[in-house]
Amino acid sequence: MAETAADVIHQPSAKEIRLVIGASSAGTIFEWYDFFIYGTLFALIGQAFFPSDNETLQVLLVWAGFAIGFGFRPMGAIMFGYLGDKLGRKYTFLVTVTLMGIATAGVGLVPSAASIGLWAPAIVILLRILQGLALGGEYGGAAIYVAEHAPPEKRGYYTSFIQASVVGGFVLSILVVLACRAIIPEEQFAEWGWRIPFLLSVVLLGISLWMRLKLNESPVFRAMKAEGKMSGNPFVESFTYPGNKKRIFIALFGVTGILTTIWYSAFFSSLSFLQRDMRLDESIVEMVLLIAGAISMGFYVIVGKWSDKVGRKKPIMIGAILTLLLLFPIFWGMGKLANPGLADAAEANPVVVSGSECITDPFADLFDREQTECGRILETLTSSGVQYERVPAEALSLSVGGENIAIDASWLEDGSARRDGIQAALAERGFDFSRQSPPMINLVGILALLLVAAFLSALTYGSVAALLTEMFPPQIRYSSMSIPYHIGAGYLGGFLPLISGFIVARTGDIYAGLWYTWVVVAFGVIVAWWGLKGGLPEDFRDEHS
Repeated sequence: MAETAADVIHQPSAKEIRLVIGASSAGTIFEWYDFFIYGTLFALIGQAFFPSDNETLQVLLVWAGFAIGFGFRPMGAIMFGYLGDKLGRKYTFLVTVTLMGIATAGVGLVPSAASIGLWAPAIVILLRILQGLALGGEYGGAAIYVAEHAPPEKRGYYTSFIQASVVGGFVLSILVVLACRAIIPEEQFAEWGWRIPFLLSVVLLGISLWMRLKLNESPVFRAMKAEGKMSGNPFVESFTYPGNKKRIFIALFGVTGILTTIWYSAFFSSLSFLQRDMRLDESIVEMVLLIAGAISMGFYVIVGKWSDKVGRKKPIMIGAILTLLLLFPIFWGMGKLANPGLADAAEANPVVVSGSECITDPFADLFDREQTECGRILETLTSSGVQYERVPAEALSLSVGGENIAIDASWLEDGSARRDGIQAALAERGFDFSRQSPPMINLVGILALLLVAAFLSALTYGSVAALLTEMFPPQIRYSSMSIPYHIGAGYLGGFLPLISGFIVARTGDIYAGLWYTWVVVAFGVIVAWWGLKGGLPEDFRDEHS
């Protein structure tokens, strides 16, 4: 006898709900761990696969590899969204987690550039593309699967565990790196030990598959299949279904653009800022971010549950507006606490660079372009975390606190000599370029500021899985929510470290990259204010039928 919709729609038991949330959340943690381990180990990745005498270029190439993976997320969203709407939620995200695990383990097996030359970065980029494709299908599947099992009045609460699991992946990546650093001597970790976190993804893949194979298909999908209401072509219908183009636009800019830039600023921008610009000891940065991330996972659950009572729009608007007010003060505060000597020295002894064509070209070495002499000086100052003022002049000069510093001829030809010479000269005038270990009170202050940033992220992210599920019709839901989410997360968020790093390199202001986040969020506030529905949450309702 044919299965009917009445046969498959039922209220899942408490045990079923726990299994659905647990398996979906664990898989999401493992999948994001696979993706974030690359960013957590960005410095060692650069040395292994993108070596360069130009430190700024090396870091930008690492973030370019990071961005490429994100750039392919929309393609994964289209491909796996189609499969999810046609074949089912469960089996689609079984495929995505398998692809992610295999690609991540592959990064740990790629020989370094010193061994195989340009083949090393080429293979790494290929594996990042596979990771991006997998991630493009993962989030939509996990979010929809939980949302379609949840009772409407608890949908924000249940799906918030998926949002918390994204942070969980970041926390797990740091935890594994710290454990490896504790077990493996520092020199050996830098040489080969950093590969272990990548190889560990095979174990995580096995656990995730074991848990997800226990799951049943979503009752909403089974009901659609029983009633014969399946979409003919989910991708095409996502853009032809009445009102869906507007919904996709709002989901892209008014939801995803806000949440993704705030998330990456709170976690990845702070990681790079504290390690590279403020020169904090790497293990200290990782420990502080581990604590902040672990605590903040609870924020996402609280906000998701709150959204069931006040609606999805209110938390997002509050979080976005507060971000516009607090983003720069948060990073200014972390800078003061992390390396007060550097900030005080820059204030007491301002650095001034004079010369013609005084602008840096971060990608000059990559494209075999000639960097100007003044540009080389600026690049070294930027990579050293030193802010400066530029003054147009015919002759090249560098002054600190009004005192001229003699520019050695070797500085203009040899990047290492230039870095060592400039840093030595600045060190004599109060600048400290050693790895920093701030006092405990300062670390507590940094942690508090990171938690503020994380709370802003939770306000804009905690209820999003429920919101996007409720925005789109069930028969094309996987495709319709995955496309704008992964375009936004892939391009607006995934390219954030690269774009903000480029802005910093061009301006010499270590805080200037934050303007990218500020502008994206400001535009998102306008779109969200106009397009998101206020009031209490409700299931998708076709206003055109």
